[in-house]
Amino acid sequence: MRPTLLFATAALIAGTPATAAPCTWQAAWASAQMAPEGNNVLAAGTLADATLRQIVRPSIGGRRVRVRFSNLFGRAPLTIDAASIGHATSNDSARVQQGSLRALTFAGAKGVTVPPGAEWLSDAVTLPVAAFEDLSVSLHLPGDPDGQTSHPGSRATSWIAKGERTGMTDLPGATGTDHWFQLSGIEVERCAAPGAIVAFGDSITDGYGVQPNTNARWTDGLARRLGGRVAVLNAGIGGNRVLLDGLGPNAMARFERDVLGQAGVRHLIVLEGVNDIGVLTRERPATPEAHRALVAGVTGGYAQMIARARAHGIMTHVATIMPFASNGYYHPGAASEADRQAINAWIRTPGNADHVIDFDRLMRDPAHPDRLLPAYDSGDGMHPSIAGYAAMAGAVPLAELRSR
Repeated sequence: MRPTLLFATAALIAGTPATAAPCTWQAAWASAQMAPEGNNVLAAGTLADATLRQIVRPSIGGRRVRVRFSNLFGRAPLTIDAASIGHATSNDSARVQQGSLRALTFAGAKGVTVPPGAEWLSDAVTLPVAAFEDLSVSLHLPGDPDGQTSHPGSRATSWIAKGERTGMTDLPGATGTDHWFQLSGIEVERCAAPGAIVAFGDSITDGYGVQPNTNARWTDGLARRLGGRVAVLNAGIGGNRVLLDGLGPNAMARFERDVLGQAGVRHLIVLEGVNDIGVLTRERPATPEAHRALVAGVTGGYAQMIARARAHGIMTHVATIMPFASNGYYHPGAASEADRQAINAWIRTPGNADHVIDFDRLMRDPAHPDRLLPAYDSGDGMHPSIAGYAAMAGAVPLAELRSR
């Protein structure tokens, strides 16, 4: 008997289908980390002897879960001396459903000290999680972090209360803040083939203009279309650029962590570049050589992402850059529009990306193709309205995301 046939026969005798997918840890929710600036930084002492409770919404489910805490931008070790997870009663409340709270441990210990520049996974806990079910993650910090690690554009409310309250189902008197801190991922154990999608981008992916706790980003709409079968991981950072740091590290610098480091990723959607174009001429005109260098740099960055993703078995879908000629912050001129057209031409050239998502064609005004369609414009000429985000979510071809 041939070895493959022998294996199949043995599997059937054991009562297990030979084609059953193994159970693996897969990313269910993720957030791109950065060092907060300005008003996004919590005042000194805010997190000293404080419980921080944060609400996240995974887009796939599983029976066991583990949490990834982050000290990526810390200047010193970060001590977490207690942590917990449970089902939130709602996504705009600090309350946790009775009976769902689970203490998190780290190699069996109640707490952990995370080195500066590092992240740390908790031990797994049994907690059945359904797709789109809000989870409440709590951690207690005995001292203030020396350098906060955050995702300012959470579009979700977190809660801060003094004292060690990770085991409480409510936090009376807690203060709300619409940011995430020291929290970068949720993984679930699933007995299904992995197929996660990383949406890698700037403020348009991060959800600029989306009100807190409404989950109306284009990535949220895409996840709902996929019906909980595939995780959509939002790795957007407002103001992000492909080539240079802005708000947060540049796309090339964070690619390894935010894309390749996510468990179970099979697809990558890239929507980056508008800030590279806009910043070049925001304060002063640029030379023709600088414009050519920008186009070459951005498209070269795309090519690097595509090659690195392919080496990890990840299919890359590059989205065209949407028009922004009427944006008052960047006030782009004809040369910037030519840069956008040149970059989009590269994206559309067969063979460069695995697939193209043509958001430019979808979102532009046919009468003024260098501008957003008014119905899809939030009012600033660059960021989509809620209707625009919904249109983006509806335009992503699902068949291409199921082709692995």
